[in-house]
Amino acid sequence: MSFVPNPAIYRAVWRWHFYAGLIVAPFMLILAVTGAIYLFNDEINDVLHADKRIVAPHAETLPLSRLVGAAEASVPGGKATRIDTWSAPDRSAQVFLRTAEGGELRVFVDPGTGGVLGAYVYERTLVGFADRFHGSLLLGKVGDGIVELAACWGVVLMVTGLYLWWPRGARTLGQALTPRLSAQGRPFWKSLHAATGAWTALLILFLIMTGLPWANVWGTLLRAGADVAGIGYPTSHRDHGAVPASTQTMKQATGEAPWTLEEAPMPASGGHAGGHGGHGQVEHADHRVATDVQPIGVDRAGEILAAAGMAHPYRLSLPAGATGVYSAYAYPDQPQGQRTIQIDQFSGKILNDVGFQDYGPVAKAVELGVQLHMGNYFGRLNQLVMLLACLGTIVLSVTGPIMWWKRRPKGRLAAPKTLEPQKLRTVALITLAIAALFPLAGLSLVAALGIDWLIGRLRPA
Repeated sequence: MSFVPNPAIYRAVWRWHFYAGLIVAPFMLILAVTGAIYLFNDEINDVLHADKRIVAPHAETLPLSRLVGAAEASVPGGKATRIDTWSAPDRSAQVFLRTAEGGELRVFVDPGTGGVLGAYVYERTLVGFADRFHGSLLLGKVGDGIVELAACWGVVLMVTGLYLWWPRGARTLGQALTPRLSAQGRPFWKSLHAATGAWTALLILFLIMTGLPWANVWGTLLRAGADVAGIGYPTSHRDHGAVPASTQTMKQATGEAPWTLEEAPMPASGGHAGGHGGHGQVEHADHRVATDVQPIGVDRAGEILAAAGMAHPYRLSLPAGATGVYSAYAYPDQPQGQRTIQIDQFSGKILNDVGFQDYGPVAKAVELGVQLHMGNYFGRLNQLVMLLACLGTIVLSVTGPIMWWKRRPKGRLAAPKTLEPQKLRTVALITLAIAALFPLAGLSLVAALGIDWLIGRLRPA
């Protein structure tokens, strides 16, 4: 199992691993801690917010309009934008409200009695904070870019770490897999770091790769490539000809959507008179919408969804404006049950009905990966396996800097030595490969190598 590495490549890999580890470790630590919290989001919320989430079992439920109305009445000036229906007879419904000040509030309502159980701002809860911080560090697109860059470099860290760890010389595989618990000082931390990485690196790589589709740059490129190749979300399901489309994507219109449908054009209400509800909406030549046609209402939308086979729980976004639609999607732990239905708010006509079977191979793989990533697909065991990856990341993120701190001479960085120019060809090829797979990591690596070269030229002989 041992091997003798090329000295030039080994030094280059060690140097990348060293710098990437020091820079990325804090962000990997953040991702691991917040990810571990979100893995158990339901369990944590059930403990911290049991009074809002758990109700007496209900044999019958009130109409959706009663639940929405109760939530709106509890917050002066509040306007409902979405309702998440109950997942079990002892669970509440969750109504999303836009407040008069422009904020968002989540109100919990008992589906059996219509009683308002309480409300909170999602980002101010433990799970909500972990969720938002995990995705963007609460810094918007800038934070999203930082997280994506850290994740891409996390891949480089895992691969280079495995290369450095691989048994060589007289060291056996068993020795490489076992931390030296009897050692002290830096040898102990080095063996713990190496053994932890060996046991968890592939799981951590899986977590990173299944999370990257949500990243701005990498995810956009993946989605675009899959769509062009016809293996993402098929164009045939986006263009229904007679169905008018709005100028917004599903994510823009509803704020949340399955990965596969985020960039799918949102349909618009109008032009379907005589549909399910017998109502229609007339579009004038000057693009003003007639106001004498009454919308079907949320209860009728719920009936249409039930008739189409959409069972609770599902997330139902309410129409925004005269051309908005009712947009419901089921998002179960196993993505094979995903389904999205969009309904004209005036005619009641189903405009879109898309399920997992309509996704392309790449989209199906991503949705499966997402559910595994979040610990949902195969229950508690899935959570524990992903928790192991999070704990491994935490140990690696802590032991790496400790190793560096213990080996560095006082006042010096103590980075691995730079390579001689004649040995950089292989390094350049590896850099190009990284740039092709992970654009942000590739660009940052080129910048780092440039700075490294410049420092070497400016350093006194």
